[in-house]
Amino acid sequence: MIGRNTGLHDFTIRLVLERDRTVEFHGPADITSETSDAIVNAANSSLLGGGGVDGAIHEAGGPAILAECRQIVSRMGSLPAGQAVITSGGNLPAKYVIHTVGPVYRGGEQGEPEKLASCHRECIRLADEHGFESLSFPAISTGAYGYPVSEAAFIALCSTLASLEAAKSLRMIRFVLFDIATLRAYTRVVEKPGNLDLNSSYRIEKRSS
Repeated sequence: MIGRNTGLHDFTIRLVLERDRTVEFHGPADITSETSDAIVNAANSSLLGGGGVDGAIHEAGGPAILAECRQIVSRMGSLPAGQAVITSGGNLPAKYVIHTVGPVYRGGEQGEPEKLASCHRECIRLADEHGFESLSFPAISTGAYGYPVSEAAFIALCSTLASLEAAKSLRMIRFVLFDIATLRAYTRVVEKPGNLDLNSSYRIEKRSS
């Protein structure tokens, strides 16, 4: 069990679930500064770095992350959309990076929702298998891959909540969102009545201004 720095963090809004599980939403913020046990990289299938979150993580984490990604690609080839792999965090505050490939949005009728949901499920599965207690996500596929933020936020939250309910060690998930528009899209999903189809009780907490 890793359990680094899993106390209270800055957040704008959060869901507090049963068994002391939380899902937090924070932004505008830089995911490379997160001290969760692991952060999620919105990677491309080559795992060799790119723009946006991917480029920022490789730049901040240093060459060790890229070297491990190259080893993974040499063993298994390119990473399909919806799948995930894990490396060390290099120079990042987080000890590990879980790399996942989001779908390119092509209208939403070519399997994009299921692939995006799979990204979140697979990252949570890997984190839980490694005994992590905390994990931070960016807004996967909402940048250059063109996924509408409001749709992506709903899929991300639903798949995350379902996976977190089944997790054994994972206790806190954070969505670390780059700009205020993305943060608002995610918080609207949380606050809209009927959006959260949970088998257990929960409460919503907002940070006092």
